[in-house]
Amino acid sequence: MEQIGGENAGQRTSLWQVIGASAIGTIMEWYDFFLYAAAAALVFPALFFPESEPLTGTLLAFGTYALGFFVRPVDGIIFGNLGDKTGRKTILIITLLLMGIATMLIGVLPTFNQLGLWAAILLLVLRILQGLGAGAEFGGAVIMAAEYSPQGKRGLYASLPCTGVAIGLLLSSGVFALFSSLPEEQFLAWGWRIPFLLSIVVVAVGLYIRLRILETPVFSQVKETNTEVGMPIVEVVRSQPRNLLVAIGARFSENGNAYIIQTFTLTYVATQLGMSDNVALTGVLIAAAIGIFTIPLFGALSDRVGRRPVYMFGSAFLALFSFPFFWLLNTETSVLVWLAIVLANSVGVYGMFAPQAAYFSELFDTRVRYSGLALAREVSAPFAGGIAPFIATYLLSKSGTYWPIALYMIVLALISLVALAFGPETYQRRISEDEVMKESVRPQQASPARGER
Repeated sequence: MEQIGGENAGQRTSLWQVIGASAIGTIMEWYDFFLYAAAAALVFPALFFPESEPLTGTLLAFGTYALGFFVRPVDGIIFGNLGDKTGRKTILIITLLLMGIATMLIGVLPTFNQLGLWAAILLLVLRILQGLGAGAEFGGAVIMAAEYSPQGKRGLYASLPCTGVAIGLLLSSGVFALFSSLPEEQFLAWGWRIPFLLSIVVVAVGLYIRLRILETPVFSQVKETNTEVGMPIVEVVRSQPRNLLVAIGARFSENGNAYIIQTFTLTYVATQLGMSDNVALTGVLIAAAIGIFTIPLFGALSDRVGRRPVYMFGSAFLALFSFPFFWLLNTETSVLVWLAIVLANSVGVYGMFAPQAAYFSELFDTRVRYSGLALAREVSAPFAGGIAPFIATYLLSKSGTYWPIALYMIVLALISLVALAFGPETYQRRISEDEVMKESVRPQQASPARGER
């Protein structure tokens, strides 16, 4: 197994150990989030908001879903700062535990019939804790993979933890689909709880793996030279505002459209089209399975042609596919519904998501990388993915048709395309501090490639 990470770290930590440790957290994060999203669409309205009309109950459930995103910037700021000052590994262990425990507790939560309004309040509190854990989890995972990755293959290796998103989606959709096939009375009584309780298994495995890896060599060098920044979150805003804004804008299409495709579609297919709940869930499951392969392909492609062209392709694809997406759904034919979800998710969303890990890591300096990446992702999260299912449901309730939602998807895609147009290309950028220093003392060589620092 390839050993990496410098003379000391390389003796004990391999690249694939790091990839596994990073991926297990993303599996946990997205298992939690997609599981909650599926439950918010199909279960929580009846169990926690039973006195509301069906569509109003769905809006309330998606409101609690969105709140988990609105606490994520706070978490991104707190843990981003800590990640740049104390290290990547410690934060990844904390966030894994926070997300996993909150998800497990949702599985034992009393419902409205048992506890009244307090049931909804407790659901809200646990959703907030989920959001606090997720706010810094993904950023730390991909940074660890990126900082261990060899130059020239960073897009591929940094994208591998992103497959944890597809695996988490696959697991949550598959487990939820399995238990939702129970008779409705049994499913609402106890079946929906099992997928939440199973999250403790992922936490146990992830904790075991993460405790066995070392800190990244890039950050270790910063610690050894005592060159940490006192307030990383302030420094990244002060010194790299352009890159921060580029990353925030780039998130809108990937994050917002992902949650329309993977979450709102469940409600649309079941309530608007009157099809079985399992139809859309099956489509999401198929798309996730395919995404396990398309994510590293898009990541590897970004090593050859650049991060921005691949990212912009994914966003442009969704802009062009937004209306055909709903045309396929409205055929009310299962195979075509699956095709719509697969194309939108596996090509459009993952075409952006795969290069994002390396791109965002390369946009920020080592001393503020965790803060910059976490802040960019989590500031955008409430206004992109957090409110997307809520807005889509609201547009549907007011218009009774899909076209305002399709236009909303196009707007999200255009925001990202504009942001990326102003962003730098980074795929040849060196992120190892010693490599940067070596380049700076060799003036006789050709000037660095575009995007290098």
